[in-house]
Amino acid sequence: MAGRLEGKVAFITGAARGQGRSHAVRLAEEGADIIAVDICAPIPGPHYAPSTPEDLEETVRQVEALDRRIVAEQADVRDLARLKEVVAGGVAQLGRLDVVVANAGIDILRPWDEITEEDWHHTIDVNLTGVWNTVMAAAPTMVEAGNGGSIVLISSANGIKAGPFNVAYNAAKFGVTGLAKSFAMELAKDNIRVNSIHPGPVRSGMTEGGLDAIFSKLQEANPRLMGMFTTWLDMDLMDPREISNAIVYLASDDSLMTTGLSMAVDAGMSMY
Repeated sequence: MAGRLEGKVAFITGAARGQGRSHAVRLAEEGADIIAVDICAPIPGPHYAPSTPEDLEETVRQVEALDRRIVAEQADVRDLARLKEVVAGGVAQLGRLDVVVANAGIDILRPWDEITEEDWHHTIDVNLTGVWNTVMAAAPTMVEAGNGGSIVLISSANGIKAGPFNVAYNAAKFGVTGLAKSFAMELAKDNIRVNSIHPGPVRSGMTEGGLDAIFSKLQEANPRLMGMFTTWLDMDLMDPREISNAIVYLASDDSLMTTGLSMAVDAGMSMY
């Protein structure tokens, strides 16, 4: 039985590990070939270790094990010219582009008065401008092909309801929500759907990289805000495939009439 994305090609950023790798593998399971990018290098500020070239190689291995093709390149989403280059090369090898998943992101958890100018710029540049760059690098190819398609922007529960100790991250993720709705309006005439997904706490390098120590410090800074991390469903950290499954829906023909949607997959975190 053919998968829901058989014959499609998906471009995924931040694909070396965590959610990005999960998205690449899950879409490949449904029949898609993959164009994958990741910076695979440090960015100052985050509390967790960066992805590595070896991580990206593992994503390649897992996709190829599913008998799907993958073009994987190191690229920084802050570099629009480089993203355009990767997209062009990937389409030349794989033949088309149908799905875009703007997944790459960073988080710098700090109280508002400890966020530096550098922290602000890194977060906005990766999490907001990087998403804009991703769409601008990929959408023209989709428009020119005339086959329609689906663009999925990964925002956050914090793109619906602000979370504590995350001023720059909140601002960027709310911005991604606005980008999705804006692109949805303008690309509808080309039959390209644009939606955003808003994950809650997902098991990944970002959430498992020494958060206990960070939370202990934040508890001291303002204990009244710690309850805002609560989710309603009985869970701790979600499996990244929960987000990947939502992407499959939005990328496939199952959602042909869905655009401009802000889909929360967050165990209820953004409900209150």
